[in-house]
Amino acid sequence: MKIGCHVGMVGPEYYLGSVKEAISYGANTFMLYTGAPQNSFRTPLENLNIYEALDMMKKNNIDINNIVVHAPYLINLGNLDQEKSKNSYNMLLSEINRTLKMGCRYLVLHPGASMGYDREESLNQVAYYLNAAIEKYPGIIILIETMAGKGSELGINFNEINYIIQQIKHKECIGVCLDTCHINDAGYDLNKIDDVLNEFDNIIGLNYLYVCHINDSKNEKGAHKDRHENIGLGKIGFDNLINFIYNPRISDRIFILETPYVKENEKDKISYPPYKFEIEMILSKNNNLNLKEDIINYYKNDTH
Repeated sequence: MKIGCHVGMVGPEYYLGSVKEAISYGANTFMLYTGAPQNSFRTPLENLNIYEALDMMKKNNIDINNIVVHAPYLINLGNLDQEKSKNSYNMLLSEINRTLKMGCRYLVLHPGASMGYDREESLNQVAYYLNAAIEKYPGIIILIETMAGKGSELGINFNEINYIIQQIKHKECIGVCLDTCHINDAGYDLNKIDDVLNEFDNIIGLNYLYVCHINDSKNEKGAHKDRHENIGLGKIGFDNLINFIYNPRISDRIFILETPYVKENEKDKISYPPYKFEIEMILSKNNNLNLKEDIINYYKNDTH
């Protein structure tokens, strides 16, 4: 199973530190941003310890072909304000270049938001810019992420994502990242995994599904809120997530956890990563009913 999580990339080790963090959780893949997702400031590539990171991956049996980069949230190719969308496009080009220079091929992208403009025109513009970016960087595989439906988000159902994909000229360079929290909040019923996968396959095609973000949800189905929860502690539930991951139609995909860090109480400034424990839960198929307590005790009582 290709199972991992979101990891940080901070100085002084940057990319090398990301690899070390993933290894500490027992992950054999991971997802990272090439800089802070909320802004466009980026550390120069020569400072990221790329070669050292790639060497450590090789020594620890982590396949670089399974590593996922996530594009910054600022990118909105669907905004019909041409100055803003052109800025987003240029930011996308920069992220693609960084992704490829880091040895990765998968770039997850939020499809953006219509910002009150016509949704079909916005979707058309997303496809236009994706085609342009792929022409410049044919080695990339851009994965459109399924969205929860907040505000004027695009890509809130399989039909909208398929609408974009059908306009892409080089289909080998486009795919989908399915987020379980997002599709739950968008209205898909993860109590019925086969029905969801059938619908995905009939509308988009499971051959386009490369990566899955595995998150429980704080919200009921169809809430359109996008609030992630730790595995087994949300409205989707542990059994449904396990049945999704181990479904033989998709069990060879890349699975990435993006679940929340855990605090002892809400007023605490210190929070602890859940991924070591959640990966163990997924691999063993055993729900840890004391998940948060075990995480807190592990990190409070030892040095990690």
